[in-house]
Amino acid sequence: MNGSKITRRKELSYHRTRIKICGLTRTEDVLAAVRLGADALGFIFVQESPRRVNPETVAEIIRRISPLVTRVGVFKDQDPEWIRGVVAQCGLHIVQLHGQESPEYCKSLGLEFIKAFRIRDEASLKPLGAYHPLALRKAFLLDTFVPGQAGGTGKTFDWRLAQMASEFSPIILSGGINPENVGEAIARVRPFAVDVSSGVEEAPGKKDPARIEAFMNRVYEADARGRQND
Repeated sequence: MNGSKITRRKELSYHRTRIKICGLTRTEDVLAAVRLGADALGFIFVQESPRRVNPETVAEIIRRISPLVTRVGVFKDQDPEWIRGVVAQCGLHIVQLHGQESPEYCKSLGLEFIKAFRIRDEASLKPLGAYHPLALRKAFLLDTFVPGQAGGTGKTFDWRLAQMASEFSPIILSGGINPENVGEAIARVRPFAVDVSSGVEEAPGKKDPARIEAFMNRVYEADARGRQND
């Protein structure tokens, strides 16, 4: 992050890695994710996404789950007034912004937000500096850069770059994470949270409860190893 003036954050002792299951479209998948212990649920409202859901569906699903589970709406360069309406209608807690939203746009929403960045190389980290003052108590989500796709690609990026970014702000690690590699991801990056979508799916938007459970177990095991090593 050459040239940035953001402050290196203090190293923390090993914490519990939070888990977000994203791209949820079906009630049964949401209930399974909650039952298995997910910390956060992600609902995508981006038109071009194969995992897009409408606000009415999400509002109905959310009425069936605990208010203690964090509900996240995923948006991309959409009208702020419409976003605020969806948040109110669905009872969302946080918006996750996957487009070219400026720091001014993020601040003007008046909502809790997570800014997502698609990572290709070290230069992809430079924009984080402009958002850092807004994210000191929040987090950045790092996903894999794939041309023409905003997320859910099933592809990983170089986790060394996530390690670099995590020195400055809490990181939600996304992009190609699955039950087979999440343990290594946590050991290498020690992110605040991990975000999984395609890695626990049978098909886009259709989750596999067995893979969700396996994913959760691998996270718990990686955290246990990390505490032993501290």
